[in-house]
Amino acid sequence: MPDYQAPLKDMHFVIKDLHGLQAVCENLGNPDITVDVIDAVIDEAAKFASTVFSPLNTHGDTNGAKVTDKGVQETEGFAEAYQQFVESGWGALPGATEYGGMGMPELVAGTTGEMWTSANMALSLCPLLTIGAIRAVETHASDELKQTYLPKMISGEWTGTMNLTEPQAGSDLAQVRTKAVPDGDQYRISGTKIYITWGDHQMTDNVVHLVLARLPDAPEGVKGISLFVVPKFLVNEDGSLGERNDVHCSSVEHKMGIHGSPTCVMNYGENDGAIGYLIGEEHKGLMYMFVMMNAARIHVGISGVSISERAYQHALDYAKTRVQGAPLQGGSAVTIINHPDVRRMLLQMRALTEAARAITAAVSVEFDKEEAGDAKALARIEYLTPIAKGWATEIAQEVTSLG
Repeated sequence: MPDYQAPLKDMHFVIKDLHGLQAVCENLGNPDITVDVIDAVIDEAAKFASTVFSPLNTHGDTNGAKVTDKGVQETEGFAEAYQQFVESGWGALPGATEYGGMGMPELVAGTTGEMWTSANMALSLCPLLTIGAIRAVETHASDELKQTYLPKMISGEWTGTMNLTEPQAGSDLAQVRTKAVPDGDQYRISGTKIYITWGDHQMTDNVVHLVLARLPDAPEGVKGISLFVVPKFLVNEDGSLGERNDVHCSSVEHKMGIHGSPTCVMNYGENDGAIGYLIGEEHKGLMYMFVMMNAARIHVGISGVSISERAYQHALDYAKTRVQGAPLQGGSAVTIINHPDVRRMLLQMRALTEAARAITAAVSVEFDKEEAGDAKALARIEYLTPIAKGWATEIAQEVTSLG
């Protein structure tokens, strides 16, 4: 299979001609972020995706993450690739400048995010979940928690996770049983979470878990859920890492196509209780988590675009090289791209992919408008996000089947 090549012409058309990148840059109010700068960023991202992430894609799926005595060990080569990702500043691209981020538009982050996922979905899921965790902490956490965690998370030096699902609580989060017991100005967390993407690994010094849990006096149902920051390693007052927290991965799932992404069963508080810190107010955790979930949802939609694009590229390459059947007008066998129905399928794959790219980018633009102070942007985000996520992932099924 060929390595991934970003469809730069299509991407530039969507962000510039369709969604007005020039206006997005002007609304940022940052003279250092211009269309020319973004052109250079996107071109470099394309090179990085094809030369660093893409070559590890098949390797990651055939040599998946494993649980060891030291915790989860990621696929060989992933740590080095991720370190290059961090050193190149890709993780900081959309982050707030006050915490060390570059402040790039979400429209740009979505475009580069498509590249990371097309090139290597398993590895790309790590920064994807971190983006959502950053947004939740940035929006609702105390200044102390922001200063402690955001600079390292935005730089990519630490990664983040989202811990909602439990063995008995999937879509129905009213059934969450993980406990949070007050202990001074912190809490002791105990319980089990499942399907936690990149819940543990050795690529970074710390993993910052955002965990839904219940206080002892919490009301029943979703109105009794609170949100906590639970780091893998505790952070000292000077910012250095302290002792290991009471949180461990007991096993990893085996998901088709993304064996390189450790989807973990996480156990909290098997000994003295994992130390956690409350985000915002008690019993408002689900509302806070929706900030992270909505950020993740649009990137899941973008992942649908990514998979569609990669499927199209594979199908196109195969159609250009596979020789079978004579053309209708007669003669010797030709490559199958010369057959009308194959060309129809390829065109349908490309059309659906480009439409999905345009729709997900429309949501990214609304995030940028909200950041610029558009009072109506949030309503449009809430309306468009499920449409973009649902449709882009559905057409990914169709496109990959056609290919």
